[in-house]
Amino acid sequence: MVAPVAAHAQPVDLFLERTAIREADSRCGLFAPEVSQALVVGVAQARGSALRSGASPETLKAAERSARARAAQTPCQAPEMAVSADRVRNAFDGYARLTRLSYPGDFGAWRADRIASRSIRWRLVQDARFGRDRLSFGLAGEERASALMAVARFADGAEPYGARLLLRDTLRTWGPYLDRYYGGPTAALPLARRVPPASATRGYMAEARSPAGLDLLPEDAKSGWAFRFPAGAARHLAQLDPREAIVVEFLFSGGARRAYIEVGDFAAGRAFLEVTPARAPTGQRQAQLRAPPPSLGR
Repeated sequence: MVAPVAAHAQPVDLFLERTAIREADSRCGLFAPEVSQALVVGVAQARGSALRSGASPETLKAAERSARARAAQTPCQAPEMAVSADRVRNAFDGYARLTRLSYPGDFGAWRADRIASRSIRWRLVQDARFGRDRLSFGLAGEERASALMAVARFADGAEPYGARLLLRDTLRTWGPYLDRYYGGPTAALPLARRVPPASATRGYMAEARSPAGLDLLPEDAKSGWAFRFPAGAARHLAQLDPREAIVVEFLFSGGARRAYIEVGDFAAGRAFLEVTPARAPTGQRQAQLRAPPPSLGR
């Protein structure tokens, strides 16, 4: 067992516990697929909570090593394994039935939505304001989150000709840039001080631009601009530290406007979208299939 600092005990212990049972599940096949998928989400979320509470990446790496060792040393048929499995099964069984979740961060929250739909909608989204302008950023799609998108509304009616996503280059850096951060909770650290210098970033230009459909706009917005980024950008974002921030830069002929998005539990929310949802009763599924397709709102 890891002996974490007292202030970090609960988040780190939760990460250790979930990691240990996930390793045991991989070795012993303890859970049904939907529970195993939900447990992966729980591990990612526990990691993010521990980091934001002030635990260091080194502490979590030590906790992960300890968890793997503990799982490897416990026989699959051991009574304590059965007790732990029952406890986790009870905790996560209902989780696989959830269709919506919110993952709060220090400044923003990722909202996840797995409800089946025939229209394009946000599957995982975080909202932000930059000056008088507003941004929705995240994964959008029909039944699955298939596109990483930014939808911006500009108060002055400006029309950007392009957009660029700036993330820390994980191949050229050892870890996140947290300006003047010396450990402890990150709640008071502004997002603008959580991004790396330009020399340590990787940029992704938007590969498509169009007027935003009403599906992706807030109810009080009538128009906006939608930008789609390459699929690799979503995979890159999921690898970042939850304490970091990324930049969405909108390009105009006279300059650029920057918006900041907290990385937070993006990886956990993305994994939640992959959890196999519990099946609805047959009659309910048939009723949904007979319903008219919702308007695309374009």
